[in-house]
Amino acid sequence: MKIKGFELRRVSMPLVSPFRTSFGTQTERDILLVRAVTDTSEGWGECVTLPDPIYSPEYADGAEDVMRRFLIPTLFDADVADANAVGESLKHFKGHRMAKAALEMAVLDAELRAGGRSFARELGGVRSSVPSGVSVGIMDTIPQLLDAVGGYLNAGYVRIKLKIEPGWDVQPVRAVRERFGDDVLLQVDANTAYTLGDARHLAKLDAFDLLLIEQPLEEEDVIGHAELARIVTTPICLDESITSAQTAAAAIKLGATSVINIKPGRVGGYLEARRIHDLAVANGIPVWCGGMIESGLGRAANVALASLPGFTLPGDISASDRFYRADLTPAFVMADGHIDVLTGPGLGVEPIAEMLDELTTSTEWIPAVS
Repeated sequence: MKIKGFELRRVSMPLVSPFRTSFGTQTERDILLVRAVTDTSEGWGECVTLPDPIYSPEYADGAEDVMRRFLIPTLFDADVADANAVGESLKHFKGHRMAKAALEMAVLDAELRAGGRSFARELGGVRSSVPSGVSVGIMDTIPQLLDAVGGYLNAGYVRIKLKIEPGWDVQPVRAVRERFGDDVLLQVDANTAYTLGDARHLAKLDAFDLLLIEQPLEEEDVIGHAELARIVTTPICLDESITSAQTAAAAIKLGATSVINIKPGRVGGYLEARRIHDLAVANGIPVWCGGMIESGLGRAANVALASLPGFTLPGDISASDRFYRADLTPAFVMADGHIDVLTGPGLGVEPIAEMLDELTTSTEWIPAVS
């Protein structure tokens, strides 16, 4: 496979409603897409950066810049011929995992399309559908939260994740449990909003039989998470702290996590995500697939990843209409609490041309130098 060039495309996708977390509120997604064009096919990648460096050090403009100035020229110089070579060629550049992941995804999609193989098959998926969970943002009032959770349960979602922060934690969790009962699969996500000094307060959440508490402390505070795990009985799940199989191995060894949220963009790509999955399975650690409000392109890849055997907990893989009135691709629809794994070549889905044109805000073609 010979790469002829990359297209960098920005699209702006309005959300159906504001999505608030401990680090801010999103009303639209400014998404950087990557299209890899080869001599035999083309493939799509999606960069999951936010506009500002608030979830991670990366941000959309920075990812576009580092791709243009450093990563893409290096792939051309290395004459990369398959997705496995992408990570190896770019490893001497520190960080920028989300940018690297988007390039790897685009190359992998092109490679698999040319070979007639699906993402799920290539990664080692074993399921034809995956359970669908939903992430519920921080609300202005508890009645508003209860209405939202009730709507998602009525729609068929099999797991509810509540975003929390200091001042919005024990009371809303209690309200959801009291309204909807103990049978609802319920977990919380703090996005690093607490410190170890909040341990006794976080332990109050133990009363609600939660699946897990996700990333309560700062991402660098792996030791703090290990100490917190000795204080609370609810399983600690790491998200932002897990950036590679190496950091996952360290967190497991230290006892800092008993569940791992795998986000392919955060760890540098779907191939590294698979390595983390394999490591977790070998250590008896359950994993689930997190979401970054992806378009249908990223959603297709996440569904494929979540079909691997170690993904034993429902992930943040919701139907398209959870966040978007109209997706870039044919909509992902939930049925009986599950979303089907696509079996076509590559991602198994492509952007709808008219929708792509309507939502595009900029494009740039970067050709390989002959």
